[in-house]
Amino acid sequence: MTLVADVRRRIGSLQLDASFSVGRGETVAIVGPNGAGKTSLLRTIAGLAAVDEGRIAWDGSVWDESASGAFVSPEQRPIAYVFQDHALFHHLTALDNVAFGLRASGMGRREARTRARAVLEVVGGLKLERRMPSELSGGESQMVAIARALATEPQLMLFDEPFAALDTSARAEARRLFMSMANPSMSRVLVTHDAVEALTLADRIVAIEGGSIVQIGTPSVLLATPRSHFVAEILGLNALSGQLRGDQLSIGSMSLTVGAHEALDGNVIAIIRPRSVSLHQTRPEGSPRNVWSTSVTAVDRTTDRVRVQLGAPLNIAVEVTPAGFDALHTEVGAELWASVKASEVAVHPA
Repeated sequence: MTLVADVRRRIGSLQLDASFSVGRGETVAIVGPNGAGKTSLLRTIAGLAAVDEGRIAWDGSVWDESASGAFVSPEQRPIAYVFQDHALFHHLTALDNVAFGLRASGMGRREARTRARAVLEVVGGLKLERRMPSELSGGESQMVAIARALATEPQLMLFDEPFAALDTSARAEARRLFMSMANPSMSRVLVTHDAVEALTLADRIVAIEGGSIVQIGTPSVLLATPRSHFVAEILGLNALSGQLRGDQLSIGSMSLTVGAHEALDGNVIAIIRPRSVSLHQTRPEGSPRNVWSTSVTAVDRTTDRVRVQLGAPLNIAVEVTPAGFDALHTEVGAELWASVKASEVAVHPA
C-alpha cells in the first residue's frame, strides 16, 4: 500500500505545490517554517480540503483528482488524524473519546467500548478510561488522542505537530508511544517543527518551504547534504553515532557522560544542540561534566549568531552570540575548550 500525493492548491497568497509518496509501513516527517504549507498539505491528504490540481491516491484507489473530479470524503478514507490540540470531546470520558470513531462507523456501544478499552490498555492508558479531558495532563491527553486514532485500525495515520504542546518529559513519553506503534502495514505522516522528532522518528523527511518541496531524503542524507539554508538550519543539530553503556557514551576516542534516558546499551544516536555547547579560552570549572580541548575549523557569522565548527575529537557545530564569539578572541585554527552538560546530550536508539 502506497500513498501518492501530487497536490497543487492556492491558499491565500501561498501556492502549495508538493509531490511525494509514502510507502507501506513507512514514516515520513514533513518539516518547514511557519506558513510553509505543512498543515494544509496534511489536511488535503485527509480530505478536509480538495486539490485545485493534481491527484491523491492510496494503493491505486483515487481519493482526489482534479482531472476526473473524483473525491472521496474523509470518513471513507482509511486514515486517522491526530491534531496538535488533540481535539478530544470535552463532554466524553477518555474511554468514550476512544470509542467515538467506532460508534460513528456503526459499531454498537458495548462492542465499541470493549475495543476502546483494549486499545487504551495497549498504549498504557487504561487507568485514564473514566477521566474527563479536563482531568488529563498534556501527555495523557496525547495518549488518549493516539488511542482514539488507533481504535479504528487505520491504514494511514496523520499527525499535525502532536507533541508541540507537551513539556519535555511528556514529549519523551509521547515519542516512545509513537515508536511503539509497530504495525508493519500502517503508514504515518508526521508534521513537526522539532528536528529531533524528524531525525529519530522518520524513515524519510520532506522539507517544504514557501509551499514547495526543497528536499526529500533519509535523515542521514539531509544531515549530510542539506540543499537549502532552511534545511541546514532546522536539521543543524549535531547527530553523532556512538556506543552507550549506562551513562557513558563512547564516540571514537571521546567519552561523554549523558543525562537521564530510556535508551538501551549499545548503538545509539546522540543529539547535541549547537547552542547547548559552551566555548572557553581556558579549561572551565564548575557544573559541566563533559569538557574537552579542541580547535576551530570554520566560522560562519551572521547578524545574530556565529556558527563555529569544531575539529577533533568531536566534529560538531556550536552556535554563540556575536558578542560571545568576540569575547573569545579566537579564529580559524585556534585552540580552545568546549563543554556541554550531561543533560544536554540526548541519546536515541540507532
